[in-house]
Amino acid sequence: MTDIETNTPHNHRLIVLDMAGTTVADGGLVERAFERAAERLGVEPGSADHAAKLQYVRDTMGESKISVFRHLFGTEELAQRANSAFEQAYGELVDGGLIAPIPGAREAVEKLRADGRTVVLTTGFARVTQDAILDALGWQDLADLTLCPADAGGRGRPYPDMVLAAFLRTGAVADVRDTVVAGDTAYDMLSGVRSGAGIVAGVLTGAHDRAALQEHGATHVLASIADLPAVLEHAAEEPGA
Repeated sequence: MTDIETNTPHNHRLIVLDMAGTTVADGGLVERAFERAAERLGVEPGSADHAAKLQYVRDTMGESKISVFRHLFGTEELAQRANSAFEQAYGELVDGGLIAPIPGAREAVEKLRADGRTVVLTTGFARVTQDAILDALGWQDLADLTLCPADAGGRGRPYPDMVLAAFLRTGAVADVRDTVVAGDTAYDMLSGVRSGAGIVAGVLTGAHDRAALQEHGATHVLASIADLPAVLEHAAEEPGA
């Protein structure tokens, strides 16, 4: 009998992790890259328009960046220009050494995989930006799979598509309830809930606070992703697990 045939609910063997704010500390680079991109598109720094757009970026942390730019700039042509400018600016900042792993994140992923779990890293960034982050951290082979919105049909969070793409591509579990989703934003939580994941864990190392994470469906709120392996070990010991 194969492992997948014996798989039962609550084994939590597929782990889908967000990157910026969850496993990667980027020191506010999203806002800095957006400000550079917006200026290149003629948004005057210090203006009311600039402030309103920046606030929308903060409010939608975790959402696919092209979706954010479509909302902010109105036309597909402007959205694509903004997205390209953002990717370039973010890449420049990453190349400048301004990102680092969340303390304990690499060790947490290695522990999860050593325990026989499949780990997928996801992002709302485009693939070129995701790859720049992975390259800068030396994380190209850290996870079993990495996904960006384009890998899941183009829709990022709060849609469940990347989580479901991880479920389908890895074949790691037979039941989507055996999936764990972890992230630092309300959109990460919504994505996990909508996918049917059994555990949706919010972490307090990124954009949103405990109240926002719980309001949007977090089943657990952790100080850091470093705590996740222990939480899953405890869950496996619970009656009925």
